Amino acid sequence: MSTGTIILIVVIVIIVLLIAWYFKTYNNLVELRNRKDDQFSQIDVQLKMRCDLIPNLVETVKGYAKHEKDTFEDVIKARNTYNSATTHEDKIKADGALTGALNKLFALAEAYPELKSNENFISLQNDLKEVEDKIRVARQFYNDTVLTYNNKVQSIPSNIVASIGGFKKEEFFKIDESEKANPQVKF
Repeated sequence: MSTGTIILIVVIVIIVLLIAWYFKTYNNLVELRNRKDDQFSQIDVQLKMRCDLIPNLVETVKGYAKHEKDTFEDVIKARNTYNSATTHEDKIKADGALTGALNKLFALAEAYPELKSNENFISLQNDLKEVEDKIRVARQFYNDTVLTYNNKVQSIPSNIVASIGGFKKEEFFKIDESEKANPQVKF
């Protein structure tokens, strides 16, 4: 074998290895993106369940706290905003507003001892707590998946494939600073 033939074989092997690496990396990025989208849809399902519980919860509280109209309107408005959100970013923002409104509703309920002992309210509150726990777990899975995806999209050399394939960094599911504060209910 001549030196030219050996060099040609080495070049062909390198090209084949680079092509194989490219396809493997691309497929891995697709898998991570799909897993991220699946995890977000899991959050979406739980948030929808929470939205479905809200009208019953509001009606139960309304019976005891008729003069707290603004709180009820805030909860319903936040629920409707979430239901009409179409993008991941809009849903994340709307979820934060809904969480804040629900916190105000529960803070309001603390002022009404007879409401806190109502079986329907207790049942709805327990259902909502269960859904909130599932949302918390789903958010954690989503954020873990986004972390893995973003690491792949931003790391060398897979960022070259990500750039060519149109893969973009994703945002984590987080709440606004304003929603971390405890709700204030004044009478």
